[in-house]
Amino acid sequence: MYRKFVASLLPLLLVACSSSPKTSAGSGETPPLAGATIGGPFTLTDSNGKTVHWSDFDGKYRIVYFGYTYCPDVCPLDMQHLMQGFALYKQKHPALAAQIVPMFISVDPERDTPKVVGEFTHAFSDDLLGLTGTPDEIAKAAKEFAIYYQKGKVNSQGGYLVNHSTQAYLMGRKGQPIALIPVDKDPPAVAEALEKWVS
Repeated sequence: MYRKFVASLLPLLLVACSSSPKTSAGSGETPPLAGATIGGPFTLTDSNGKTVHWSDFDGKYRIVYFGYTYCPDVCPLDMQHLMQGFALYKQKHPALAAQIVPMFISVDPERDTPKVVGEFTHAFSDDLLGLTGTPDEIAKAAKEFAIYYQKGKVNSQGGYLVNHSTQAYLMGRKGQPIALIPVDKDPPAVAEALEKWVS
């Protein structure tokens, strides 16, 4: 269901705001998301309780993924693929990998406290930045990145699922959208995408 939603959303994500998108220095090709109206400023909180702004990462590449720590299957698998692929890339290109910030942004502020998000991201890699915030902060960030999410019905034990889109965006040094990272595939595919677009 999540993948179908993303596929239906892509035409909306690709609305260009520039008539002449630049090519990627790494591949020589025009990035698939060049000119798309994706991304924008946010204020969130990291696992140490520190306030984090989107502008804090200016000058670095960013991989942005929205999910939640109680996700039973999709988010953990996507994060496994993402961070294993990042590790492969880091082995070959440590200097460039140091200029990439992979981030996991929660869409479940009720349960995903900074501590919970930190425990979740640490399970995959110390390189993965976990971010959460107030419901309003998360809603604003999700809107900037064209992310859909909706809390499901609460069960008798108080648990619930959160339906959400699952794309992983690669954003450039100026915060511009570059490409989707194929976290739905495997670690080598993730590493290959980073090889292609990061320079």
